[in-house]
Amino acid sequence: MLKIDHLTKRFGGLAAVNDVSTTIETGKINAIIGPNGAGKTTFFNLISCVHRPTSGTITFEGRDVTSLRTDEVARLGVARTFQTTALFDGATVLDNLIVGHRLRTHSGLFDVLRGSSRLREEERICREKARAALDFVGLSHIAQRLAGDITQEERKRVAFALALATDPKLLLLDEPAGGVNPEETLGLAELIRKMVRHGLTVCLIEHKMNMIMSLADKILVLSYGEKIAEGTPAEIRANPAVIDAYLGSDHAGV
Repeated sequence: MLKIDHLTKRFGGLAAVNDVSTTIETGKINAIIGPNGAGKTTFFNLISCVHRPTSGTITFEGRDVTSLRTDEVARLGVARTFQTTALFDGATVLDNLIVGHRLRTHSGLFDVLRGSSRLREEERICREKARAALDFVGLSHIAQRLAGDITQEERKRVAFALALATDPKLLLLDEPAGGVNPEETLGLAELIRKMVRHGLTVCLIEHKMNMIMSLADKILVLSYGEKIAEGTPAEIRANPAVIDAYLGSDHAGV
């Protein structure tokens, strides 16, 4: 689905991502791991077009998207979540999600001023998409609660729903289980599996190794901006370079 060739991003003299080539495979759970400062979030920012690379190319479904804007690549079907879930805390959960499908709408200022039929129809569709996404992540019961009043785990699920409301093909999840307890982590992992069963491709960054090793089909390991390994969880566990750079002896072996 996504092909990355010799991707490099420099900030002054620092190479945050250095000559990384990989693929994100359709219908799979792809993971990116590495120590703090390895370049994982910068890599996500590159493939979601938040940053432009210094060099290299990004191809999504056969199309070069390297120079596209974030909204353009989102319309093609790339959605993402962030380490910190930013919501409109004074609005309801449902109203937060209605924003997600707006990138698929075409109404402009003229439609708003006239209260056009197109505006009304698009608002109806956005609300339906929001309700469907909320149901998918198991949070229909909190639709009318203020976003500022929900738990951290619920905020994570709302972030998933907001991304789903954009009708994505590829979903990039940046530390989706950050700040939640082990039982909640298991629930989020099952939700990720559910998304893949329903036709999505997922790529995630995560530090919880037990979650990654039980969830991912393929793992890319970054260290100091460079790819040091790539493979199945079993291959990554057994890779001496990965054990030395990141996993440690607790995760050695298959």
